[in-house]
Amino acid sequence: MLSFISQLKERNKLLYWFGCYNLALMIVCISLTQFDSTQILGISRWIKPMKFFLSVWIMSWTMAWILYYLSRKRAVRSISRLIVISMFVENFIVTLQSARGTRSHFNVQEPLNSILFSIMGIFIIVFTLASIYALILFLKQRNFFLPPAYVLGIRLGLAFFIFFSLEAGLMLSRLSHTVGGVDGGPGFPIVNWSTAYGDLRIAHFFGMHALQLLPLAGFYIFRRSYALLIFSIIYFLLVMATVIVAMRGMPLF
Repeated sequence: MLSFISQLKERNKLLYWFGCYNLALMIVCISLTQFDSTQILGISRWIKPMKFFLSVWIMSWTMAWILYYLSRKRAVRSISRLIVISMFVENFIVTLQSARGTRSHFNVQEPLNSILFSIMGIFIIVFTLASIYALILFLKQRNFFLPPAYVLGIRLGLAFFIFFSLEAGLMLSRLSHTVGGVDGGPGFPIVNWSTAYGDLRIAHFFGMHALQLLPLAGFYIFRRSYALLIFSIIYFLLVMATVIVAMRGMPLF
């Protein structure tokens, strides 16, 4: 583990330290849930920022690791800066709104909340464009000196990550992640996915974490690219099935 941390820091110091920052604030949010009883949509107001800090921590360290393989180092520095800026703003607003005792997403009833939600949307677009640029660089580069299945896993992981981040557009169009009911209510522990109605966050979660799953599968499990490709297709179809289930208003759990 120490060797991994050391390599990670050498590969991309900016994303390494940004990941550490998010990890530290995730721990702070976990601590706050023990002392603050204020709730938003039926759960502690610090659960949502905790989840976002956790997600950005994992994403930052993943990007730090895989961007190292790109030969265009100036582009990597630009992508890294855009990731840090956009995700800092995103998590800042999520935390600010939780501290204010109100929702950060789909909260457009009052001018201030609407403005903050719009700012989040702008920076998510910036982040998505940076991710697309990274994918384009991985697709254009031919020489990696890495196992072919690993390279394919990185490419497909990024592609799935981008695709299912855009799946959030379904939630945006509805101003809700719940289908068949209102946001909140009974949910799966920690993630709070609805156990009564359809929930579009499930596909969002599993689809975006292909960024970690597929490169790991390509490096540790599948020796041949076609085997990883078949696995990736099955995974994609399973995640898409959760979208269909959710859109029918049916809970997955």
